[in-house]
Amino acid sequence: MKVVHTVQELRDQLRGQLRVSFVPTMGNLHEGHLALMRTARQHGDPVVASIFVNRLQFGPNEDFHRYPRTLAADIEKLERDRNVYVLFAPSEEELYPEPQTYRIQPPEGLGDILEGQFRPGFFEGVTTIVLKLFSCVQPRVAVFGKKDYQQLMVVRQMCRQFQLPVEVIAQETVRADDGLALSSRNGYLGSAERAEAPRLYRALQTVRDRILAGERDLGAIERAAVAELSQHGWNVDYLTVRHQSDLQPAKSGEALPATVVVAAARLGQTRLIDNLEIPAAGVPAAGAPAAGDPIAGA
Repeated sequence: MKVVHTVQELRDQLRGQLRVSFVPTMGNLHEGHLALMRTARQHGDPVVASIFVNRLQFGPNEDFHRYPRTLAADIEKLERDRNVYVLFAPSEEELYPEPQTYRIQPPEGLGDILEGQFRPGFFEGVTTIVLKLFSCVQPRVAVFGKKDYQQLMVVRQMCRQFQLPVEVIAQETVRADDGLALSSRNGYLGSAERAEAPRLYRALQTVRDRILAGERDLGAIERAAVAELSQHGWNVDYLTVRHQSDLQPAKSGEALPATVVVAAARLGQTRLIDNLEIPAAGVPAAGAPAAGDPIAGA
């Protein structure tokens, strides 16, 4: 594996390559990241990965300065996995040699809800760095994880609107045995918090199961899930059922198209996000609870 730190070195390594597959990361790699690299290998060659902690996508009171930076360990993992040909690990000065006054605004109606609401400026930072990295790498394919569901949608929309010749492929979320979605921020969790953390995924599973069982009072289902988390010490930013197509709110009582339940919640000082897709579901079957009926466990 080649490790390069400048844009010129990267372009020298990739000159003439037409099937580049790309995985952008912020490092502190885990099995979820490695799954992205393996998927990238299936869709192109050579595979390029990047490691860059992007200041622009962190808010003023977020964890930019303490975000784990583990480049040496990351290189060892990539070399053992043998799927990446070039690792691009630029400095901040290399990617931002001058103040980044031109920034890509995320789309209204998608970039300003959910994560965009609770982390103002986040998607502006994401779209700006992704477009910059695409310009440096010029990939044919890029792989993003579904754990960051809204980010995946924002990047896809950016590629469509700018006519970028990049196919964005989604990788299923990789989870620990107890269901917790793998994330670099999981390392912030203390031992008791780590034992509690899988409750977030279980809450999403409960929401999914109730919808597939025919319940249609989505507000009641969401409130019950939030209450369950709050009773166990979580501070919930959102937990909501949205249409997969555009992340707009799903409506109670309707025959639901494909939806996704998305959530962000803080456990102690650690903010975790997760989601679970729900296939299209028809109107409630005969005998199923109708909207407004009491719901067991609510």
